Amino acid sequence: MSKCPIMTTEAGAPVPDNQNSLTAGPRGPLLIDPFLIESMAHFNRERIPERVVHAKGAGAHGTFTVTHDLAKYTAADLFSEAGNRCDVFLRFSTVAGEQGSADTVRDPRGFACKFYTKEGNWDMVGNNTPVFFVRDPMKFRDFIHSQKRCPQTGMRDSTMQWDYLSQSPESLHQVTILFSDRGIPATYRHMDGFSSHTYSLWNKKGERFWVKWHFKTMQGIKCLTDEEAQKLAGQDFDYHRRDLFSSIEKKEYPKWQVHIQIMPELEAYSYSINPFDLTKVWPHKDYPLKKVGILELHRNPNNYFAEVEQAAFEPNNVPPFMGFSPDKVLQARVLSYADAHRYRIGTNYSQLPINKPSCPVHTYNRDGHMRFDGNYGSAVNYEPNSYQGPVENKAVIEPPLRMTGAAFRYDQQEGSDDYTQAGHLFQLMNREQKKQLVDNIVRSMQTVPKAIQLRQINHFSKASAEYGQLVAKGLKISIK
Repeated sequence: MSKCPIMTTEAGAPVPDNQNSLTAGPRGPLLIDPFLIESMAHFNRERIPERVVHAKGAGAHGTFTVTHDLAKYTAADLFSEAGNRCDVFLRFSTVAGEQGSADTVRDPRGFACKFYTKEGNWDMVGNNTPVFFVRDPMKFRDFIHSQKRCPQTGMRDSTMQWDYLSQSPESLHQVTILFSDRGIPATYRHMDGFSSHTYSLWNKKGERFWVKWHFKTMQGIKCLTDEEAQKLAGQDFDYHRRDLFSSIEKKEYPKWQVHIQIMPELEAYSYSINPFDLTKVWPHKDYPLKKVGILELHRNPNNYFAEVEQAAFEPNNVPPFMGFSPDKVLQARVLSYADAHRYRIGTNYSQLPINKPSCPVHTYNRDGHMRFDGNYGSAVNYEPNSYQGPVENKAVIEPPLRMTGAAFRYDQQEGSDDYTQAGHLFQLMNREQKKQLVDNIVRSMQTVPKAIQLRQINHFSKASAEYGQLVAKGLKISIK
């Protein structure tokens, strides 16, 4: 094999590390990393004009009603007492496919919800799985490239997909979920949603809590086999979109029970699992689910483009007393999503009706392409000023965040257990579920070069010897 060329930035400078972001200590938070910014900013501009990921989707309007207050954990107005409610818009999507792709492919599903609260929009931009394929945002662009289309043929390519996954063991937990019997939801109504990321809440005392959000379908979990999904794709590639729209038209309004997991701030620094690792779940025995409220969808869009296609969700949209965590991928998304919207929709995307908050907005942002709200008229566009312009509110400032460690590109694999949780998930499956998981993996991997098959089987075996043996047997590979 010939010697590989040196990877560089767009300006030609050698890239020192394409696997690990620059962080303060091995658990973060993320620091300003010019190459990461270049990587993600360029990635956001690779497609025109549809979304780079989550292009195919469906959405609906509804309400969120608080049933159990969180006043002990946050001073956010929405969660101050039971009975509070706000309007919501929820968009579902597949991840890798384009606008014209089939709804029933084996792929994670986006679960993005915009809550129009009295204190500004809260965007919960999650998926239907509690974990993801990567824990460091430096790897996101390359992961998506591997799941998209081959640059030579323009086709999806199993070799590309498994070549990447087999060299990224942190993906094993998500891979096991994706190829399990829950890998293809029967409808958007019959799947759960998760924040996946760890977020934060804090109360008026300045006490911070780390949290994960769970949206449990009240319709029950229903899924499709590969055979059922392929048949539906041939009959109606808009099957999920059609199901959501028609169910609401028939007044069969889908609902989700919203739960939360809560971890006191200081426990994060001694807990056995890195609570900010996107490839890990928090065991419910340690952090049980607490009921919060009910989310219901009851109104279809009047215009798909105006409401679904122009909807812009971004994790950086949080009301006062709600915030982020040192989760590295989350911190990169805070930068990346808004950047993607400015490119895809335009600088003033937040003024569009579907994105506009229900509360008053006062900023010093001005001008820009397609400004259509009067541009604040004759009001001054700088601060501080002597003309009663909007001023800051220090009462909602976030408490100080503890940080340790020197700035460095820490190896995100070092000290990480990428096998235990995937192995536990496999052992929880009954015989039929294990068979379906293995059959799905074998169908996907059967045309992949043997060296890649062996590398991936090694990961399955480290999670569970039975897991590796069953996949090897399905691929007709003999292993010890």
